[in-house]
Amino acid sequence: MRILIVKTSSLGDLFHALPAVHLLKVTYDAEIDWVVNTQYVRLAECFSDVRKVISFPREGWFSHLGQFKAALRQETYDLVVDLQGLLKSALICRMAKRSEGAKILGPSFQREGARFFYSSVVGKKNKQRHAVEENLDVLRFLGKPDSPVEFPIRFPDVTFPCLEKRPAVVFAPCSRHEAKNWPWKRFVELGAHLECQIILVGSPDDVETCEKIENHLPEGACTNLCGKTSLLELGGILQNADLVVTVDSGPMHMASAAGTPCLAVFGPTDPARVGPFGGQHRVLRGSTVRKYSKQDLDSIRMVESIDVIKTAGEMLNNEAVGL
Repeated sequence: MRILIVKTSSLGDLFHALPAVHLLKVTYDAEIDWVVNTQYVRLAECFSDVRKVISFPREGWFSHLGQFKAALRQETYDLVVDLQGLLKSALICRMAKRSEGAKILGPSFQREGARFFYSSVVGKKNKQRHAVEENLDVLRFLGKPDSPVEFPIRFPDVTFPCLEKRPAVVFAPCSRHEAKNWPWKRFVELGAHLECQIILVGSPDDVETCEKIENHLPEGACTNLCGKTSLLELGGILQNADLVVTVDSGPMHMASAAGTPCLAVFGPTDPARVGPFGGQHRVLRGSTVRKYSKQDLDSIRMVESIDVIKTAGEMLNNEAVGL
């Protein structure tokens, strides 16, 4: 059996889809192909269950439509599953070459009229649960087991010298939205109490914040790799860390999927929906807001440094924390 998955973005959402895709592969002994935005092709190639990654040109997609369609239609699929739920992703599903009787299944969170292009929507919309659970609706619809929840991914091995010192604790202090960013000075306070190798990571847009943290920590206390790694190298670092202290961000989802314990600081976003998935992780949140706002800069500040320091100590078995 050959199954096509359409999940084009975003970074965190790709990881949320992995358990459902894994169970589809195992249940049907299937070959899995995955359509993803061009910028995430190399990442999707790290998903162990995926046979073939098909690049979707998000930028200028209309001018590249013919080339994309030709690549998409090289194979014939026995089942097509849209885990994006948008009009564009539904149209991609319709473009795919399908065997006779093959269905197109869409997610409960579909919008933009996508439902009209599906054979079936796999469940009722319910946003009061984790995104991983939403994606698992497709297994329930098909009458198949929706567990165990696994994230089959393997990032390339990396050889950064900072990973040779233990424990290695990664700080991922930035997200795309300021409302989700814990104040950088509190990362400094945390770092001052950790007796470990601190590694700063982030995108080129995060360099200024990470430099502030580096400059306010004792010399030699951290290695600043912010803006200096590829996405896959970042994955390799997170995969080999002992702990990741993070905000609600792409690196959080990468580390969680790789099985590295995460200490996640949350503000206005809901960890029950998008937090790190699994019992080895811890989430600290002082806010009780239910609706996310980019203008809410107060919720994230409700998490105090001392609480993060104590929790980090517990996760590191208290051996690397000085109070």
